[in-house]
Amino acid sequence: MDLLIPTISQGLLWSIMALGVYLTFRVLDIADLTVEGSFPLGAAVAAALLVEGINPVVAIFIAAIAGMVAGVVTGILHTKLKIPALLAGILTMIALYSVNLRIMGKANLSLLRTDTIFTGFLDLGMKNTEAVLAVGLLTVLLFAVFIYYFFGTEIGAAIRATGFNQQMIRANGVNTDFTIILGLLFSNALVAISGALVAQSNGFADVGMGVGTIVIGLASVIIGEVLFGTRSFKNCLISVILGSIVYRIVIAIVLQMGMPPNDLKLFTAVLVALALSMPLFKDKWNNRARG
Repeated sequence: MDLLIPTISQGLLWSIMALGVYLTFRVLDIADLTVEGSFPLGAAVAAALLVEGINPVVAIFIAAIAGMVAGVVTGILHTKLKIPALLAGILTMIALYSVNLRIMGKANLSLLRTDTIFTGFLDLGMKNTEAVLAVGLLTVLLFAVFIYYFFGTEIGAAIRATGFNQQMIRANGVNTDFTIILGLLFSNALVAISGALVAQSNGFADVGMGVGTIVIGLASVIIGEVLFGTRSFKNCLISVILGSIVYRIVIAIVLQMGMPPNDLKLFTAVLVALALSMPLFKDKWNNRARG
């Protein structure tokens, strides 16, 4: 239990980022590399504001707005300037590295002796792990419910339809440029919020903390889909959240078994490759079983 609860807590905080990756990767059908910049952007904005004594909730809200701006920039590069989505995301990600350094004023900003979103829960007598778990549960529930209901509205359905068949939804009079930009806006807002929460949980924001974020997000999405299914939109959202938790548990186990932390990125890449090939292996197994 000493390892499980902190791991689940971290999985919940990172699952908000995974939900953002899910919105672009599965709903919009775009591999958005902006997340590698918007994740530390959320952390940098929140940390810089917290150091100045701003309320943690306000700091997270402003971090979300910063993430939205990053998503809109990528969306405009892709839809208006006709730059391929992958390249547009890379360009924004590279630009955000300098932006994050500007915001923090240095590569690493400590939050020691600074009030965070967890401070109120600690004041209630909770331990740090319990506070992270409580904040993680509340925020994940809040955003999962919001995403579920928003994507059931007319504009939400238009975003989903854009990822499914752009030509069809454009023929029905929907401005697909707008729906793509809106989808990227929501996605990067979620990623930035996750970055802001993770930075407060870790006690610092670092300009390099976004490296590998897209792979972690994809791993969470794919592991969740393979293990918990994709029967409905609600099921997909739950699968992504659980996938993030499972990913964190797997990482904790391999570290406990003695894997050097430097090999984690390699392990994650192999894990994602295996998860991506699972449907193929499953089909081959079913075909062989049928004879």
